[in-house]
Amino acid sequence: MVEEFVREYVKLLANHPEDIEVVRRPINDTFSEITIYAHRSDVGKIIGKEGKMIGAIKTVISGCKAKDRVSYKVNVQTKG
Repeated sequence: MVEEFVREYVKLLANHPEDIEVVRRPINDTFSEITIYAHRSDVGKIIGKEGKMIGAIKTVISGCKAKDRVSYKVNVQTKG
């Protein structure tokens, strides 16, 4: 659920939406890591000025913690 939201939201921001890939890696029962792979030119747009865009994504994701009791760490990396 969370990774689908992140994927679709980030695709709206990206100039190369076909290059967006979102991978969720569970660390344990209460913590998962979400990595967003994007085209080099889109990484800055996803992070945003002073990290505000990625911060907003993290804030929305944190609302999922109330439902599934899992905390998320979000990373953005270039694809390739």
